[in-house]
Parts: sequence; C-alpha cells; structure tokens
Amino acid sequence: MPSLDLLGVSKYYGNITALDDVTLHVEDKEYLCILGPSGCGKSTLIKCVAGIIQPNRGNILIDHDPIQYVSIEDRNIGYVFQEIALFPHLTVRDNISYGPAVRGPEQERITRVTNEILDLINMRERSKSLPTELSGGAQQKVAVGRAIATGSHLFLLDEPLGALDAIVRAELRYELRRLASDLGLTVIHVTHDQEEALSIADRVVVMRRGRIAEVGKPSKVYFSPETLFTENFVGEANLLEGRVEKTNSVSCTVKIKNRKIQVSGSGKAVGQRVVVSVRPEFVKLVAKSNSGRRALDGRIRQATFLGSINRYVVEVEEGLEILAYVPTTDESEEFRVGDSVGVLLGDSKHMLLFDWPTEGLEKEIALE
Repeated sequence: MPSLDLLGVSKYYGNITALDDVTLHVEDKEYLCILGPSGCGKSTLIKCVAGIIQPNRGNILIDHDPIQYVSIEDRNIGYVFQEIALFPHLTVRDNISYGPAVRGPEQERITRVTNEILDLINMRERSKSLPTELSGGAQQKVAVGRAIATGSHLFLLDEPLGALDAIVRAELRYELRRLASDLGLTVIHVTHDQEEALSIADRVVVMRRGRIAEVGKPSKVYFSPETLFTENFVGEANLLEGRVEKTNSVSCTVKIKNRKIQVSGSGKAVGQRVVVSVRPEFVKLVAKSNSGRRALDGRIRQATFLGSINRYVVEVEEGLEILAYVPTTDESEEFRVGDSVGVLLGDSKHMLLFDWPTEGLEKEIALE
C-alpha cells in the first residue's frame, strides 16, 4: 500500500506561483483532506501527483520511488474529478469494467472485479442503466467505483462532491470514507467544504497562496491552530485586538477596548499588541437583566436561524461586533434584532492568543 512524499514541489506559470516549495508526507492508508480558498494551489498539487501537470521543481515519491518522470498510466493512481466524467454511451457495468478490461483480456477476472465493485458501491440493481438515467450522487458513486476497479491504492479526489446538493454530498462523503477504510486506500481529497474536510479526514492540510499554512488532525486545526489565517478560515472566529497588561507563566491579562480579560498563554510582554480569538460557539448571550458584572453590554444587530443553531451578530462597547452561536432547543431563549443582551466571552481556556501580525490583521487573514 502506498505512502506519498512531496519534497519542495513548486509550479510556476510565468510570474504566477501556483505551488511554492510544498513538502508533505502522506502515510499509507491515510485519508488526507486538502482545504483552502480558491486559487490556493490545492488542485494543482494533486495534478502534479497524478502527472497531469509537471512541476518546475521538487520531487514526488510513491513508496520512496520517484515518479515525476513516470507516465500517467504507469503511476497506478486513481483520480476522481468534480465533473462526473463517465462514458455517457456505456452502462454502469461497462463504465466500471473499463479499467480492468484495458489492463487484461481475462473475461472471468473482469466480471468478478466488476461485480465486487458494484456490490461495494451498492449499484448492482442499476448496472444496466446509462449515466443519464442516474442521479448526480449515483453517477459519482459509479465514477468512484470505476477508479477503484483499476486496482489502484492511491486515490486523488479533486472536489468530487462539489457538484452535488447538500444532502447527497453529506451522505456520499461518509460513503467515500467507508470505502477507503474497507479497502485500505491512501486518499488525498481536495475540497473547499470545511465541514466535509473536518468530518472525514485523518489529517487536514490548509493551503494558502501555493504554500502549506498548516497540517494537523481536524480537532487541532479547528480548536488550536498555529496561525491566524487557519483560525479565521476554518470555521468562524471572533478576532479581538488588544494589548497585554499583565503576564505570568501561564496566562495574560489583555485589555480589549475598555475591558480586561484573562487569556491562557505565556511568552508575551507587557504592552505587546496581540489578537485574542474565541470561537462563536463559546460565546454566551444572556438577557440584559441576568447579565451580571462580567458580561459586555450588547445589542443584537443580526439574527439568523440555521436549524440547529441561531447565529447572532452583537454590537458591544465602542462599536465592536461579536459573533455568537446559540444552540436551538426548546429551552433556549430566542433573541431578536434590537434586543439588549449581555455577552460572555467564555472560559479563558477557549480563547487563543496570537501575536499581532507585522503586516496587519486584514492582510494576515486575507484569502488571496
């Protein structure tokens, strides 16, 4: 089963840098998701692995063997595109059997492999259907099955669920993860859907401007990222500018506007400009009458019902805005635009402390 190594891979198009010195190790049987804004280089990266694009610099190794000069057909890689690229004139069975048929003429083996894949993707009953007779989700399942039928164990998925509606996309991502686990596949899955990446990946790679910004397990990337860009890009976050007023070996007192808050974290200097980040799910809203001294005074500026949560934008002191998620339950209080509320930023352990970016916060978190 294959591991993959990219060593200093770069790709240029004139003055445009699509990939800039990318180094990455993918473990055997690992399900890796690459996440990033449009134009960050994630699709270019896996096309270099597939052989569709030749990098200008760097090495690519599968099981420690260099492959950058190996032809596409000899790399033994399965590739699934966002555009569901099935042969329109062939049935489901014939689409899936195409790969085994190209590799060898033994009809008995082709039939056996095709039947196994049809059962694996639960499409045996639709084996005689043409692609146009299938839903988008079913078509993409066939595309995945066709790739698996080639016998490859390294799979590159280039936004494979992007053309599907939300419900089908959610169902199929877990199906992809199950197939990968059952078959012991190594998978690199490119997506712009953060929920998709966090829910199925063993590790998440966050890319920005052709470089890897961060790599880690989904929970780490979400709850304790190393960079402000990742904190702001993966999910939503309140980024609050402040200055350190007191510090000790485990925490800091940071002044934000006219308020002082305690934040876990050390290594900062008194007077240092910092950014305090808190996820909206840790922010609590209470009725003004129950707010108490610790709460910030606020007024609801925007209220959005999102099913399981209510998303509120609250203006607090001196025009500062705080984003809060309030779970939707029978007991939860529903606030309306214009309501006065108390805002509690949550426990210090749920706050992250970052140095103020030398080029400014807006530039640090910009997508381009």
